[in-house]
Amino acid sequence: MESSPVRPRSLADESARARAGRPGPVVRADRLCAAIERLDPLIHTFVPEPGRPGRLRAEARALVARYPDPAAAPPLYGVAVGIKDIVHVDGLPTHAGSALPPGVLAGPQAVVVDRLRAAGALVAGKTVTAEFAGGAPGPTRNPHHPGHTPGGSSSGSAAAVAAGLVSLAIGTQTVGSVIRPAAYCGVVGLRPTYGRIPMDGVIPNAPSFDTLGLFTADLAGAALAAPLLCDDWQDAPVPSGPPPVLGVPTGPYLEQAGPVALAAFREQLDLLAAAGWTVREVDLLPDFGWLVGQVRTINRFEQARSHADWFARFGGLYRPETAAGIRHGQAVRPEDYETALTAREPARTGLADAWAAAGVDLVVAPAATGPAPLGLSSTGDAVMSLPWSYAGLPALSLPAGVSAAGLPLGLQVVGAAGADELLLARAAPLERALGRPVRRAPDEGPLRAR
Repeated sequence: MESSPVRPRSLADESARARAGRPGPVVRADRLCAAIERLDPLIHTFVPEPGRPGRLRAEARALVARYPDPAAAPPLYGVAVGIKDIVHVDGLPTHAGSALPPGVLAGPQAVVVDRLRAAGALVAGKTVTAEFAGGAPGPTRNPHHPGHTPGGSSSGSAAAVAAGLVSLAIGTQTVGSVIRPAAYCGVVGLRPTYGRIPMDGVIPNAPSFDTLGLFTADLAGAALAAPLLCDDWQDAPVPSGPPPVLGVPTGPYLEQAGPVALAAFREQLDLLAAAGWTVREVDLLPDFGWLVGQVRTINRFEQARSHADWFARFGGLYRPETAAGIRHGQAVRPEDYETALTAREPARTGLADAWAAAGVDLVVAPAATGPAPLGLSSTGDAVMSLPWSYAGLPALSLPAGVSAAGLPLGLQVVGAAGADELLLARAAPLERALGRPVRRAPDEGPLRAR
C-alpha cells in the first residue's frame, strides 16, 4: 500500500486565506473533493458519499451568494470541516459506523453543526467512527503509518486533519476518543469541559461522559474554533508572571503508560523544566483502581440504556465488540449504577481539592499509553484520559515528538473545570516549547500521495 502524506493545514491560515479570497469557496470545494478522491482510498477517513462534489459545489455557491465580500464573512468562511458520523448533519445520512438502517438513526441537525455553518464552514462530509463511538474500529488508517490504528473512536476526524484533507474536524469523547487519536495522529485535540458544547443532535453513548471535541493542526486552530462552538466563551487574557506550575500525577495512574510513553514524557518534562516551568509530582489519584470501576459501571449501563430500543430490534446487526459492551451494561444492576453515579460528585470535588492543595495550575500526563499500536483490530487504550473524562475536565493533546519508529506522541494537558479559555492560553507556551512546527499543504492543486 502506498503511504499517505502527512500534511496538516493550519486552520488560522486557512481562514485568513479564505477571507482574502485566496481561493474562493467553489475552488476550495473542488480541490477538497480531488484530494479526498486521491487520498481516501489509502486512509479511509471519510464515509463514502457518491454525490459529494455536487453537494459541496452547491454549498460553496450558496456561501458566495450569502457573503459576496469575503473580508466581511464569518471566521470559518469557506473552510471545510469533517463531522464524526454520530453527529447529525442535514442532507447527510448518519450511519454511526454501523450496519443499522440510516433511517432508524436519523435526527435533527446537531447544534454544533448549526454553529459551524453559521460561522461559514463547508461540511466536507462525515468522518469514520468506530461503531457507535465504541470499541469496534472502522477502516481508517493512521496517515503516518497506514498499518497502525489512528485511534478511536473519532478515527476519521483525527486522520483527516493529520492528512491535511481538512483543517478542522469534530469528534466526541466518552473516555478517550479525542485525546488518544489526536496523539496517535500527531495533531491537536481539544476535549472541552463536559457540557460546554451542546450534545443535541449527537447519538449518545454514555451521556454522563459524552463530550464534543475538535481536532486541528495546531493550538492556534483550536483557539479559533473553540469560541465559535463552546457556550459562553470569554477570551482569557494572556497570563503574565511566572509560568504555571505543572502537576504530574504519580502512582497507579501514571503506571498505566508504557515504557515508550513514559520515556518520552520524562524528556518532555525535562524540556519544560529547562524552559522555566515548575514541575511538581502530586498524589491526585490514589484511588485510581476504584475510579476505573466507577467509569466502567456508568459507561456500560448508559450504553445499554442508549441502545435499548435499537438493540432489541437490530441486535444481530451490531458488531461483536459493541454487542458485548451492551450486554455487559444490561447486566449492571440499577442500584450499582445509582451508587456509582452518586459517588461521582464527591470524587470530582475531592480531585479538585487535591489539585488546589498541591498548588498546581495544569496537570500534564502522556496523552496515550504509547504510540499507535500496529494493526487495525483495536483503537488503543483510553486509560490515560479516563480520570479527566470522569471529572468532566477540559483537556488538550499537544503533539510532542515521535517514537523511534516515527509514530507521533502526545502530551496531555488538563485544566480546571470550566476554565477552557485559560487552558488554551496557558498551553500556548507549552506548544512552543515542545517545538513541533505545522507543515502546511500548498494552495495550488490537490494533495498527492507520496
